Amino acid sequence: MNGLRILGLIPARYHSTRFPGKPLALLKGKPMILHVIERAREAQGLSEVIVATDDARIRDVVQNAGVSVVMTSDNCFTGTDRVAEAFRQLEGDLIVNIQGDEPF
Repeated sequence: MNGLRILGLIPARYHSTRFPGKPLALLKGKPMILHVIERAREAQGLSEVIVATDDARIRDVVQNAGVSVVMTSDNCFTGTDRVAEAFRQLEGDLIVNIQGDEPF
């Protein structure tokens, strides 16, 4: 798309108050975050899909699947905060904030 580098960023937080560990919850035998990544990779126009997290467990699962991860601080209050912090560490023209808990 006009030579723009468009990044799909997926915020993933382990320490949710309502559902701790949700990104790693198994759906059909696979962590939910991997389902989200697969769906995001189906989107046309994204240069890369990257997960933004503050948790080593999520990082390890994502990296073992061959996906890039940006580590963020644990001070992010929202997924949008996490995406903004991650984007400052990356080279890109545009970002798409992809909900990390919508696997289908």
